[in-house]
Amino acid sequence: MKLSEMFFCAGEKMCDLFNFVPSPYIRKKIMLESIPEKAELTICGLGFYELYVNGERITRGYLSPYISNPDDFLYYDFYKITEKLQVGENVLGIRLGNGMQNAFGGYVWDFEKASFRSSPKFGLRLELDDVIIEADESFVCAPSPTYFDDLRLGERYDARKEIVGWNLPGFDDSSWTAVTKAKKPKGEKKLNEAKPITERAQLKPVRIFAEGDAFIYDFGINSAGVCKICVTGEPGQKIGMTFGEYLKDGQFHTDNISFIRDEYKDLPPYIQYDEYICAGGENETYTPSFTYHGFRYVKVEGITKAQATPELLTFIVFNTELPERGGFECSDEILNSLQKMTRESTLSNFHHFPTDCPHREKNGWTADAALSSEHTLLNLEPSDNYVQWMKNICKSMNDEGAIPGIIPTGGWGFQWGNGPAWDSVIAVIPYFLAIYRDDLRAAKYTSPYLLRYLKYLASRRDEKGLVAFGLGDWCHPTGAAVPPLVLTDSITAVDICTKAAYIFERLSLREEQKSAEKLKDEFRYAIREELLNKGTMKLCGGEQTSQAMGLYYGIFEKDERQRAFDGLLESIEAFGGHMACGVLGARVIFHVLAEFGKTELAVSMISCKDAPSYGNWVVGGETTLAEVFNREGENVASRNHHFFGDISAFFIKRLGGIVINPTGFDADEVLISPFFADNLSFVKAFHITPAGKIITEWVRKDDTTVLEVTIPEGCKAKLSLNDGYYTEISELKCGVNRFVCRKK
Repeated sequence: MKLSEMFFCAGEKMCDLFNFVPSPYIRKKIMLESIPEKAELTICGLGFYELYVNGERITRGYLSPYISNPDDFLYYDFYKITEKLQVGENVLGIRLGNGMQNAFGGYVWDFEKASFRSSPKFGLRLELDDVIIEADESFVCAPSPTYFDDLRLGERYDARKEIVGWNLPGFDDSSWTAVTKAKKPKGEKKLNEAKPITERAQLKPVRIFAEGDAFIYDFGINSAGVCKICVTGEPGQKIGMTFGEYLKDGQFHTDNISFIRDEYKDLPPYIQYDEYICAGGENETYTPSFTYHGFRYVKVEGITKAQATPELLTFIVFNTELPERGGFECSDEILNSLQKMTRESTLSNFHHFPTDCPHREKNGWTADAALSSEHTLLNLEPSDNYVQWMKNICKSMNDEGAIPGIIPTGGWGFQWGNGPAWDSVIAVIPYFLAIYRDDLRAAKYTSPYLLRYLKYLASRRDEKGLVAFGLGDWCHPTGAAVPPLVLTDSITAVDICTKAAYIFERLSLREEQKSAEKLKDEFRYAIREELLNKGTMKLCGGEQTSQAMGLYYGIFEKDERQRAFDGLLESIEAFGGHMACGVLGARVIFHVLAEFGKTELAVSMISCKDAPSYGNWVVGGETTLAEVFNREGENVASRNHHFFGDISAFFIKRLGGIVINPTGFDADEVLISPFFADNLSFVKAFHITPAGKIITEWVRKDDTTVLEVTIPEGCKAKLSLNDGYYTEISELKCGVNRFVCRKK
């Protein structure tokens, strides 16, 4: 199908923090003598659009189309609308929002300087059998009641200015003005193949309380979406809604999600805020269209006590449509809470692509996605959106081979906010898609860019053969044990090369595979020569992240590993049995502990109630994973990040024992290898492979453990109990397998 070449807008004036420009209504009359057999429409909105046919909203999902840098890609959505048409007059109705095309609220990340920035515009093509209708000056426009909208800052709506029937046949649009031709975008045209953003839940407040003249609505869980308002108000009554994550000393608090930068110190605070001005009718309803927020609490101003009812606000929770593919539960309620919190953080940070947080940023941070990709694939189905986002990642690469820290970007993130641990996303996501889904789409598209990145990585080496640029073990709970950047970067380079070699092997790119393996060996050699104390078997820094990363990514020789692990245990003991690592160390430390038979220690480090720990978040009342482990202080950070979420992969793989594709070449292979942690009495996990659903469940009874494993048809499974246990059954068959495991 051909896609529209021309784009049109309602004018060139751009909305910003000081100049409010309404979102435009756009309409087009189409007269039909009969209903066509084929009526296919493609539309690209830059930034967001809503699409109506004869008054019915048919938009594919929230925040359509897919968010991208329009200098790179222009995404079109496809619709079949035959059943929506009628003989006689028909109306196409469109409403545009700023979206990424004019994301001025992202000034912290230079989006207000983006080369593509403009007022919102659209391209449209409709095929009615042999008749082609494309967007042109016959489409007419008028201002809508949405007088301000920004992806990050929120939306403001004046119901007094609503135009009744604007998207219906029979409406008189003679006073409307013609749309104007817009500058043609630079990006490559693409049909959107990613899953849409859809509603997941509707929540009512669990409590409402007064704070001064305002009312605080508590929805009981930190998540992402918008609030639908339903109010009977006075004409002109202005209702303001500010969205926050938590209460501080019992008071509504937003300092942790506001942003300001020195050169913009005169701007209003960066905060998520919606506003509704009543028309004066009964049960007026309004739901924002071109923004979303991350929140648990809403501070509502401008209402009376009589209006402060549970019916006033409904939390519409939405995220990319991600069907469930796995899960976990056990006898420890803290671990169960953490599994739920990880799931909630992962979902509420997935809007077209994985984001770092759903409130202050909404940015596609590369490290956050890389660190979370395995647990996301074990729990959910993000494959189509991962594949599409990988294309955007590749497109963002500059001529040197560098990748920005956020994608999409308006140019920000090459000088700060990237580095090997962040750039690793270019290898990590294609790798795990291949492992868990046998999906090579991302690998095939990425491979030439990945090779280019390896050359860039090699060019950044110092005279010792090591790399140190960008960000390291981010969000470390203590400043005393942060490993040096040269160590985390160089070990990450080893991992990137390892995964690149695997990808090239799967694609039968032998020379590229050899090149990646050679570079990996060179990095590993340099690390061992320059950063490893071979007397103590401690890597530079000698703390938890250093030792755990070295063990997980294969820096130590086989006969060195136990001594290196002893060094890790020393560091854990020195911190009172607590974790002392940032996002890079937390991604691997618990897996390493399980591998060396210390599963109970891993579980206790995760679930202990005193900080720093995951369990401390639970007892502190968090409902999503926080950005940092120090919960209080001057710089209280986000309460909704997903990059510490690999504990869910640990639960499913290590405690549940579901290890998918252990050889790396068959996603229908599984190794069942549960760790029967003494501090747990029951574990159940599942994962849906391409062949079907695998379930493991174990229950401890006195000195024995009963293990039940369900294997689907077409899945090849092997059993390998961890050290200290044995069973007389060694073969797993399709169907339910149940057997007793005993300590040796």
